[in-house]
Amino acid sequence: MRAIRVASAALLGMTALTLAMPVAVAEGEGDHEPDRNITSFGFDVSPSTIAAGGRVSLSVNGCKKETKVSSGVFDTVTIHKGQSNASATVDWDAKPGAVYEVTFQCGHESGHTDLTIAGGRPDDPTHPPVHRGVKAGVGGTAGGFDLGEIGLGAALIAGSVGAAYHWSRRRAGENSG
Repeated sequence: MRAIRVASAALLGMTALTLAMPVAVAEGEGDHEPDRNITSFGFDVSPSTIAAGGRVSLSVNGCKKETKVSSGVFDTVTIHKGQSNASATVDWDAKPGAVYEVTFQCGHESGHTDLTIAGGRPDDPTHPPVHRGVKAGVGGTAGGFDLGEIGLGAALIAGSVGAAYHWSRRRAGENSG
């Protein structure tokens, strides 16, 4: 009989956690653009930050067709079927600090990534490129802890455990009498 009480308490606790989770996940939606990079093929621009006039390496893997790579900051490049790499020269008139979208088109499927233009020119030692950190996502606890949400979650868990304990003690009292 004890196993039934423990299983009931665990099931009730998991139900409370499951019901509380969609609210926490939904609050993060709308804060950022949906991920458009879910593709059946991989792609990359390296480096992701470069000075105007520099050369970037474009790579693709898993694409069984010809891949077209385009951006507003360099001419369209074709990576032929069977190849995985190509390079492109960034336009000299690219604005320092600007972020350009790079599109990889494999058949009818496309993926996007960003290319940031650093300050200076690659052949100009008086204006070295500006190096910035990694562009990370906005998931997790980007805004810190919300005490209201933590309190609500704790109350739901405590309530479910308390209810499970109450019902298990009540049934135990009925069976012993």
